[in-house]
Amino acid sequence: MKSKIALIAALSVLGGCSSTALSRTDGGGLAAPSGDAGRAAILRNMAGGLIGGSIGTGLSERERRAALEAEYRALEYTPSGQAVAWSGDAGRSGEVVAAQPYRVGSQDCRQYTHKVTIGGQTGQARGTACRNADGSWTPLT
Repeated sequence: MKSKIALIAALSVLGGCSSTALSRTDGGGLAAPSGDAGRAAILRNMAGGLIGGSIGTGLSERERRAALEAEYRALEYTPSGQAVAWSGDAGRSGEVVAAQPYRVGSQDCRQYTHKVTIGGQTGQARGTACRNADGSWTPLT
């Protein structure tokens, strides 16, 4: 019992000395680096995500960014099955739903679905992404 308490105390002290730019979140994952530069790097690593494919045709650059940010929030922070919505101009909108995370080697991965509505027509794309050590997600599809 004493050794467990000593180990927990030592880890607490070491955890406070970390120099990493990432921080813990309530969900036990790592948060993205703070600031616009960190967020931009995270989104760049997603290589366009699902919205970068044909499902994103017809969206403005601002809408694509909002959709990609929704993909990241769904993958990183949202419990499985809960939708992360985004909205754009002229009724364009979408939602991203991520499935339960699973482990492949040392990486956490999640399947996810992105629905996009443009002009009253809804399209859907499905994919899988795995989380990198820096907090970014890399799509496998």
